[in-house]
Amino acid sequence: MSAVLAATALLLAAGCSSGGKDGPGGGKSVTSGGTTPGSPSAPAGEGTRPAKGSVRVVRTVAENLNTPWGLAPLPDGGLLVSSRNDGTIARIDEKSGKKTELGAVPGVSIAGEGGLLGIVLSPGYASDHLVYAYITTDSDNRIVSMLYDAKRPAGNQLGAPNTVFKGIPKGDFHNGGRIAFGPDGMLYASTGETGNRGLAQDRNSLGGKILRMTPEGEPAPGNPFGESPVLSYGHRNVQGLAWDDKQRLFASEFGQDAWDELNAIKPGDDYGWPEAEGKSSNPKYHNPIAQWHTSEASPSGIAYAGGSIWMASLRGERLWRIPLKGTEASAPPQAFLEDTYGRLRTVVPAGGNRLWLTTSNTDGRGGRSTGDDRILEVEVS
Repeated sequence: MSAVLAATALLLAAGCSSGGKDGPGGGKSVTSGGTTPGSPSAPAGEGTRPAKGSVRVVRTVAENLNTPWGLAPLPDGGLLVSSRNDGTIARIDEKSGKKTELGAVPGVSIAGEGGLLGIVLSPGYASDHLVYAYITTDSDNRIVSMLYDAKRPAGNQLGAPNTVFKGIPKGDFHNGGRIAFGPDGMLYASTGETGNRGLAQDRNSLGGKILRMTPEGEPAPGNPFGESPVLSYGHRNVQGLAWDDKQRLFASEFGQDAWDELNAIKPGDDYGWPEAEGKSSNPKYHNPIAQWHTSEASPSGIAYAGGSIWMASLRGERLWRIPLKGTEASAPPQAFLEDTYGRLRTVVPAGGNRLWLTTSNTDGRGGRSTGDDRILEVEVS
């Protein structure tokens, strides 16, 4: 292992919708003490976090959003939110809830689970004002960047998209779609295997992978497979990426019929799909640190706060807390907001012990209520 890759492994060591199995939702505010179903993992590493946590919904930030998917807080205030089915990005004033449309992203093809998915700000946003987006086109899934100019008229604030990375397989299902910049300044993307299971184990395919690249879309230095953007493989459909305070990467993954997963990602490792779903006795596969029955989770976005991973669940209609000790769960996962706001899609740190949380009841699989979809501000511990 090269010195660069060794450093990368130390930095990183730390999974789609499940084909129409997601359930209905509701909507009311709540303070939740949580329940504790799930599968604990043996603790390892640094200090143990409290086994029990709490969640308090502070307020509803915005309502009446259509298929919100990606969420990116702006450094000067405001939240950018992508609409999967409209193919647009809007700015939400986090104080008043006012919505201002930036514009539509050209080239987006909306079908099935595809469309305008994850968004993230450039690491150099203060000077370059670039917004990155993961989009489905007529031919593939790809990552584009666009200039955001708030001085231009509403609806015309996005520049023409520049293709950063293309060729990710697309399908009606399992398109992945989360993008994030890591603490190393590299761009990470989660992809699905589009229902073609063999892609997940094919290291020459971009499907069923976590990818790591430069902001310009080139394979990142120190990647485990030479001049390849592939960081890890054997994934079914990853839609959540987050780093803890030790710069270790975690990812949530949709299972098929048995087990959804939370994984600690190690460069070059095989996470088992389709040969393994959930924990396996085969040592060649990297086991999840926690797993859930698909009816309890179907996880999308994740965030790190207060020593725990927080995981938004679609079919499970709840927010999961997974307290960490090193790269293992230190206690059984704990569920909050069960059957309260319906399907939960994206969770993003809001500073301190607060999170931004989006619902996903207008995507054709939820029981839509008055006011859906929403962005919530929640306080966690």
